[in-house]
Amino acid sequence: MNSNTTARTRLRRTAVIAGLVAAVALPLGLTASARASVSAPATVSAVAPRSVSGTVGETVTRVADFYGAYIDAKGDYEDPDATLAANLRRHYLTPEFAQRLAAWEEDNGADGVLRAQNVPARWKVTDNGAVGNSHEVVVTLTFGSGGSTQKIKLFVLVERYDHIVDIETTSAR
Repeated sequence: MNSNTTARTRLRRTAVIAGLVAAVALPLGLTASARASVSAPATVSAVAPRSVSGTVGETVTRVADFYGAYIDAKGDYEDPDATLAANLRRHYLTPEFAQRLAAWEEDNGADGVLRAQNVPARWKVTDNGAVGNSHEVVVTLTFGSGGSTQKIKLFVLVERYDHIVDIETTSAR
């Protein structure tokens, strides 16, 4: 082999090795530089994560559980679950109140638990204290969204055995 052939062979090897190194190193370098160019968020949210809690046997928790599950069953527009809504009523309402509520619904053409024809976007449940041997809970339902909302307050009366005995738009107090 003459010196020209040896020099060309070395040059080719060097070029092949350089090409392989570039093929491996270049994407790694671009990825690293891309990561370095992405800036971290300027501020970190100081808002604590939301949580919901309850206590077994607590009237407010029981009413909140009922309304949350009932609204979920009725509000799934793709697949509302009428059977679940009916079962929730049987579980949480006294039989006597369920009958009165059915009569109210027939007279008013609306859902008696929600006192509306549609499902609220938000709800809030607040303790309102003892009323005789029962307990009253205020359920605030918000219908609509954005600048077009309407709120209604319902006063839910719960007997001492944790069954709903009445839902009214005025307080029993």
